[in-house]
Parts: sequence; C-alpha cells; structure tokens
Amino acid sequence: MVYRMDQMSWSEFDQRRKETDTIIVPTGACEIYGPHLPMGADAIAAMAISERVAERTGALIAPMIPIGESNSLTCYPGTITFSKSTFELIIKELFENLVKYGFKHFLFVTGHAGNVDAISYYARQFQTKYDIKCGQIDWWRFTNTNGGDVFELSGYMAHGHASECGTSVMLYLCPELVHMERAQRIEPPKELYTDFSDVIRYVPFDKKTPNAIVGDATIGTREKGEKIVNKCVDRIVEYMNFEFK
Repeated sequence: MVYRMDQMSWSEFDQRRKETDTIIVPTGACEIYGPHLPMGADAIAAMAISERVAERTGALIAPMIPIGESNSLTCYPGTITFSKSTFELIIKELFENLVKYGFKHFLFVTGHAGNVDAISYYARQFQTKYDIKCGQIDWWRFTNTNGGDVFELSGYMAHGHASECGTSVMLYLCPELVHMERAQRIEPPKELYTDFSDVIRYVPFDKKTPNAIVGDATIGTREKGEKIVNKCVDRIVEYMNFEFK
C-alpha cells in the first residue's frame, strides 16, 4: 500500500484522508555528512523511518522537506541551507495545508537538529489553535536515547556527526551510497565538550573536525543500523498507539 502523499493520485488521497486523521511529516537537510556518507543522510533517514512507521500505523506521509536550517555547516562545500525564517514559513504553511485536509494527529520525524525548534514553535501554537495533537522525533537524538545496547561507543563518539550511529543507519538504509574506505575516527578537542558544558556555545563546525566527522565512523555496521532502526520504530509506534487514539 502507498502511504506517501506525493505518490498518490488526488482521488486516492481524498479517500485515504477519510480513513485516517494521522499524518507523518518528515524533514531533513542537505549538508556535509563526512567524506563517506551522502549529504542527504538526514532526509533519507527521516523518510525511511516515516515509511516504516506508516506501514504499521496506517498514517499518511506528507511531502518531504529535504532542506533545513544548516547555517552552522556551511564551512564545508555542498551544504544547502534555508534561513531560519524561510524554514519556519515552510513549516507553517505545510502545517496549515494539512490541518485544512482534516488531519488531527501530527508526527514530525525530524532528521536534522536545526529544524527542531521551528517545528516545536508551531506545534505548540497549532495544538491550541486547531485542537490537534503533535509529537516530534528528533531522529539522531532519539537514537542516542534508545541506542545504549546497540553501539560500542557512547556520547558523541557514537552519536556525533556521521559517526558510529549515522554510519550504521546509512549502511542499513542505503549501503550503495556509503564509502567505508573513507570513514575515519575523529575525536574533537575535548575542551569543546567538557569546558563550560553548562553554557550554550557557538563553536564553528570546522573547529571540531577536518572532514565533518565527529566520532568514530569506522566501526559502523549494517547490523547495528538495522537494530537501532527497528528498535526506534517500535518505540515510535508505541508512542503513537498511546497518544493518537
């Protein structure tokens, strides 16, 4: 069965929206993701998770937003970024379109951390304004919370940018786009994570890493990727069955 709106005819969508009031909204980014992973990794993961969740819940999937607010990663070539205000407007108008079509339960699967705040801002507003329910999966932070028994390392060495977790997930979802011969272990200066850890800091990304890897990408495996994806999908479905009744 097709769950993605962009793969349906309008008449099929018109029927399916009468059968479910739950919509999944995937968002990603196009940004540097180490020398070994595709720049669309965030979007690839968000859509893959959305599809797996939709298959188990019957929810529909809104069109992907494949570009996010990635200004902090423009120090390397290839990153495409929206301004914060542009991304906020896109989220707002997509949200309002979906509300108009009768959806009452919204799950955002957010593949890029820079998108989280804008989504949260409108989710809080629209829950009250339209009497709807919203949830958000901040994907890579979600894997950190749920991946304690999956990965060899922990913290940023496992869950840093394009590291053990990200590499494993991509090896599972799209192995043909992964170049493990380019994977490296990059441990950034410890003071960036230990000194003044209680203060929000704005360290340029190229001060942390020479190639956009933060952590150990060399120990990523397909098996770890499959395990974390399945574990996280189980948890998301559990949440939806509880919250979106």
